[in-house]
Amino acid sequence: MHRAFPLYLFIFSWIGCCAVAATGDPQIKTSHPWYPGELSCSTFERLFKTQAELYTRVTGRSVESDEDKALAAWYWRNINYAHGEEGASDTWGKGFRKGGDSRTREYWKGLFADGFGLCGTTHSQWSVELQQLLGRGRARDVGVSGHNSFEVYLTGGAYGAGHWALLDHDISTVIFSPDGSRLLSIEEIRNDLKTLRNPNFKPERQRGWRVAGLADEDCGVYSENNVAEYMPGYAGPPPTVHLRSGESLRRWLQPGLEDGKTFVFWGMNYKAKGIPGPERSRSWVNQPEKMFGSKKGSGFAAGQVRYANAVYTYKPDFKIGSYKEGVVAESAEQVTFEFYTPYVIACTPPTTAGWGIYDAGGKNGLVLSGRVAGAGTSVSVSTNQGKTWSEAAAFKGELDLTDVVKGHQQYWLRLNAGAAMLANYDMTIRTVCQANTALIPHLKDGENAITFSASGTGIVSAGPNKDQAEAHVVDGQMGTKTVTLELAPPRHEKAVRLYAASWQSSGAPPGNTKFQIEFSTDAGKTWAPVVKDWQIVRTKPEPGDFWSQSMSWGDVALNTIDGPVRVRFSNDGGKAFQKVEAHLAYRVQNGPLDVTFAWKNAGADTVKTATHTYANPDVQEDTTWKFSAGDKVETQWVEYTSK
Repeated sequence: MHRAFPLYLFIFSWIGCCAVAATGDPQIKTSHPWYPGELSCSTFERLFKTQAELYTRVTGRSVESDEDKALAAWYWRNINYAHGEEGASDTWGKGFRKGGDSRTREYWKGLFADGFGLCGTTHSQWSVELQQLLGRGRARDVGVSGHNSFEVYLTGGAYGAGHWALLDHDISTVIFSPDGSRLLSIEEIRNDLKTLRNPNFKPERQRGWRVAGLADEDCGVYSENNVAEYMPGYAGPPPTVHLRSGESLRRWLQPGLEDGKTFVFWGMNYKAKGIPGPERSRSWVNQPEKMFGSKKGSGFAAGQVRYANAVYTYKPDFKIGSYKEGVVAESAEQVTFEFYTPYVIACTPPTTAGWGIYDAGGKNGLVLSGRVAGAGTSVSVSTNQGKTWSEAAAFKGELDLTDVVKGHQQYWLRLNAGAAMLANYDMTIRTVCQANTALIPHLKDGENAITFSASGTGIVSAGPNKDQAEAHVVDGQMGTKTVTLELAPPRHEKAVRLYAASWQSSGAPPGNTKFQIEFSTDAGKTWAPVVKDWQIVRTKPEPGDFWSQSMSWGDVALNTIDGPVRVRFSNDGGKAFQKVEAHLAYRVQNGPLDVTFAWKNAGADTVKTATHTYANPDVQEDTTWKFSAGDKVETQWVEYTSK
């Protein structure tokens, strides 16, 4: 099947280039010993460096062997990600929790937007990290008794040519052999479970890692070894924030926002200690210093870890051309803005039900407000790249559109009036998202050294949800063995990198099918690989059953492309692609940016702030800002403001 160029390729051409003062991909890290922030972990290279340094600082061991690399990754995951029930995405375009498996399987979204997931969720995501660290086929999810666990394939030293080893993040468990020489596999543990699960059996063999670090009874799940899942997760583009001039992003480390009682989230409402939203009572998050060498486990504390919020506040100025920085379509009758976030748009549920987030009547996720001239205008929203739109709603001062966008990471907002009329508006667009509190930069006692970077990129996406990608299909179709997407950078910007991923049927047991992802910048005349001959790598011993699906993913540099890019997915085994997606990173001309920290000192009510202006954000790493926060610091929020 072949389709004409999608609508978005035409509407982009309406918009001329304009001078910008936006900021693309601002990131910081602090000198906090445990939670320095996103710049320490927003790419796999940064993450592995941070993990190695932390592991060596705490354990005294160097990170050179497969085993130490794997344990460093496991340690970091334990203190930055918790067990919990995240809200579903509208993965298949049929509504939340409809259409099939809606587990969050994308690595960066799970880490930055949620920071929590059930056992199968976290291990699906984490498989991506371990394969980036050690190589393809070196990690797998494993179904055990009432639990989804995880194994990694280690080589060298006591592992020789290779050996599977349990590396369970969800219940904080690794188990060493009786002589302490190596980590054991699930099958080995199952065969001597009664002895090996006992934390008092030769505790020195564990090298400081407690068996069943969260609760002693957890290890009972290893009585079975049932199912292997190969390639159960994937990685999209690294988390990227693009702020337009007049836009700010404030991240709150604790629930409640400005008044301390506005709770906006995307997950199970546990109502722990009367605070709505996701939480985890048993976790090493927020008590990382206690994990290594623990004699009693994490303990139970209601609300030990909760969610955070990321609040975007955008005030487009229609009197000057800067509003065009976020526009994807414009005419004399309408202006359409785009919005993308690495976080997930949240809501205040209309009820206190456990899954009230899915009920109609959610608030505070997307709110328009401000002074409106005349009779006002109407507004429509699309979450699938303009393929369909919500019914136009009148905007006369305040309008809550949360139910349309909640659970998504993108939307288009169409104001049904031209810029000439909108010049009289004083409009604020506020989008409230959920975020992982552990990845927001924390301040420490005393002097804080801040490192800043801004790569000058934004992201445009065809996906991750199926209907979002279908708006970009130009050949073939999902559900078959081949499909082609086409997308272009907005506003004739220059695309510098392509990210692509596929979710496909692969068989149980998986066969030898080779999966391909290719791209073309000349309308399909020539093609180059993104992923070449991707196959599932199986290594025995294996459980008796398998997950019948898998993911492939990859990325490639582009030579500053300002036109459309085609992405073709195919395989030689006739396997159906359940879902595909593609994302372009494009250049943004950075303007000045303010960074502000707010904190309290324990026992004091006064909120203190410190602000620094980065006049030249194109500098890759700026380490000039240092300030003292005093004693017993409690970080409240950190904000980026594009000037």
